[in-house]
Amino acid sequence: MKHKENPPRELPTLEQLAAELEREQYKRRYNRVLRSTVYTLIVVAAVAVLVATIWMPVLQIYGASMAPTLDEGDIVISVKGSDFAPGDLVAFYLGNKILVKRCIAGPGQWVDIDEEGNVYVDGKLLDEPYLTEKALGDCDIALPYQVPDNRYFCMGDHRSTSVDSRSATVGGVSDEQIVGKIVFRVWPLPDFGTLR
Repeated sequence: MKHKENPPRELPTLEQLAAELEREQYKRRYNRVLRSTVYTLIVVAAVAVLVATIWMPVLQIYGASMAPTLDEGDIVISVKGSDFAPGDLVAFYLGNKILVKRCIAGPGQWVDIDEEGNVYVDGKLLDEPYLTEKALGDCDIALPYQVPDNRYFCMGDHRSTSVDSRSATVGGVSDEQIVGKIVFRVWPLPDFGTLR
């Protein structure tokens, strides 16, 4: 039996070697850039989660107690802090829920609400342009009410249905309960922007 001889192999040309070298270098660069991009995205995501958890919690609105300012499904950003002025929107814990209400009065101030739902702070009628209707709502606290030290009196913008500081169940909101001040709406996109 005769063995068939293999034809002699052709050596690659200089151009072919240069093209193969360039292809390998490109593959190496591509892998390096891909790895770097993935690491960068992981770090950015981790920092975003850290910022969102520690300094700027992102919250989704449930219920209609803040209508018309905030609607169910809105997504908002809050900023941690402890300095709240009347009119500020604040998020706070009540049991295992987070509620969003409007700060009406601070520590030591007197709050009074008449039968028509007009709110007075330290004897002065509160200007509330964010309301579409006024109501006394579910109020079982003795009025006038003095806000205790380190607490805030908070009410929802939909006064007839909101359960808030007018109810003894909620009462004055303490500094420890507060998640932060709601400053920005990110969803829905047509309503994107700062909140007042």
